Amino acid sequence: MDTPPQPHTADPAPAPGPRGAAFLLAQIGAHAAARFAEHIGHLGLVPADVGLLRMIATQPGRSQRALAEDLGVVPSRVVTLIDNLEGKDLVERRRSAEDRRNHELHLTAEGTRALGAVSRAAAAHEDALLAALDPEQRTLLSGLLARIATEQGLTPGVHPGYRSRG
Repeated sequence: MDTPPQPHTADPAPAPGPRGAAFLLAQIGAHAAARFAEHIGHLGLVPADVGLLRMIATQPGRSQRALAEDLGVVPSRVVTLIDNLEGKDLVERRRSAEDRRNHELHLTAEGTRALGAVSRAAAAHEDALLAALDPEQRTLLSGLLARIATEQGLTPGVHPGYRSRG
């Protein structure tokens, strides 16, 4: 018994790869985040730690509640994050002299040293990430990205990932 010939169907064309600035921003962002984590891993820190250390260093004495507001998270989330940094002897809580119910956050001497090491690692990371660009192009890229972040309503200096962490 002969089987009737089957009609030939062309293999569907492969779907085009993602393209466009949004995809490239996501791709480079994920790559940059992973590489940054590698650069600071030897310090016993993760990127979320670095963001908190930086925020505390720029405003010593800030309350946990104020930090929670700046991050856009519930205060109990900040308690957990600060507990971690306090356990590493990087941050200390001090009772507020003005309101004994509040804790003020300060870097310890070790926290200040760690933040200095992070700054050096971050500079090396940025140089490696942007090696394909000359100084003028780096400045232009930073300006354009800042403009996009502002238009999107992102809080300057605050990574939106704090809101999604459990």
